[in-house]
Amino acid sequence: MQSHRCWLILCGLPLLSACAVATSAPSAFDDCLAAVAADAHEQDVASEVTHSLLSGLTPNPRVLELDRRQPEFSQPFKNYLDGRVTDQRIRQGQLALQRNADLLKPVEAEYGVPANILVAFWGLETNYGNYLGNLSTIRSLATLACDNRRPEFFRQELIAALQLVDAGTVSPDQLRGSWAGAVGNFQFLPSVYRDYAIDADGDGRIDLWNNFVDAAESAAIFLIARGWQANQPWGHEVQLPSDFDYASVDSTASTRAWVGQGVVRADGSPLTPSSTPATLILPAGAHGPSFLVYPNFDVIMRWNPSQFYALSVGHLADRIRGAEPLTTPPPEEPALSVEIVANLQAQLSDQGFDPGVIDGLMGPATRKAIRAFQAANGLLPDGHPSAQTLSELGVMPTAD
Repeated sequence: MQSHRCWLILCGLPLLSACAVATSAPSAFDDCLAAVAADAHEQDVASEVTHSLLSGLTPNPRVLELDRRQPEFSQPFKNYLDGRVTDQRIRQGQLALQRNADLLKPVEAEYGVPANILVAFWGLETNYGNYLGNLSTIRSLATLACDNRRPEFFRQELIAALQLVDAGTVSPDQLRGSWAGAVGNFQFLPSVYRDYAIDADGDGRIDLWNNFVDAAESAAIFLIARGWQANQPWGHEVQLPSDFDYASVDSTASTRAWVGQGVVRADGSPLTPSSTPATLILPAGAHGPSFLVYPNFDVIMRWNPSQFYALSVGHLADRIRGAEPLTTPPPEEPALSVEIVANLQAQLSDQGFDPGVIDGLMGPATRKAIRAFQAANGLLPDGHPSAQTLSELGVMPTAD
């Protein structure tokens, strides 16, 4: 089960040592909430709603702790994938797909989002509704809105939660969920609840906690709004030729161009050449599985902008439909802390390889800089922070 929930991996995470938490001073926290209340009033939220929900709040230290320990940043791909696409979760997903077939088939027919994709999101977000989270949404969002990492983002989510109550969409006591303020079976942030959730069964209420058809159809609507393409795959595992040019990793080209480079399916069968754009990603480097991913993969990342998360959703959806495990399993690797990745970025920058913002996150710019460093130093240029690459950079690959 995930503590972060949907589309919540937020870029710009600073080093822990640099995280001066704004919520440490009660007066600063109170001042922050007063400013939120003023903004909410300007957006037509009734003053009695803001007073009732924001008065007497205190920050939640546990929320900040979880915010700084998101698994997408702290776990290697093998640990992340194996912890989410388990045999038990696959079996539960297959049962969930069967039991909810009558509800999901009409949603798939209307919106073009496959039922197994929706079930995979459901499985990763709340373990098929078995864990919806029980933290106060208002307190969690207030804590994050008055922290210094992403205050504006969470400030708007807090106001969206107030708007939901003000509109009568939800009652205050319903607003319980994840540490990051997401709620319901598919873990919607308040702004997504406000903008995309619907009363799918026409019972006069939008209930994302107890009404699965409301939750599932709202999730499909959100995916369509983010660009989901019907009858298109998210991606698949592939096999690279022995002489593959790793400078192409993380780049996008037509499937026809990848065929021209000798890329085949993981089982060795040929890809169908087409003009469909595809991106090659190697989440664990050249010694792990390789994937070609398509525009729907980008849509999954608009739900949660983490390659690890999106690959887990896609792979779980495939396994629920009966697909085999990955042909090339991810290798065992140590976890790299935010501090170690930031040190890696600093070393790359010092040696003239631009990693982008030094933030402790492994993003495209950092992988590109690693590839350039690897190529310049006779290493396999796969853009992955292998132990050898870290050693060459003078960075200790110490586990978090």
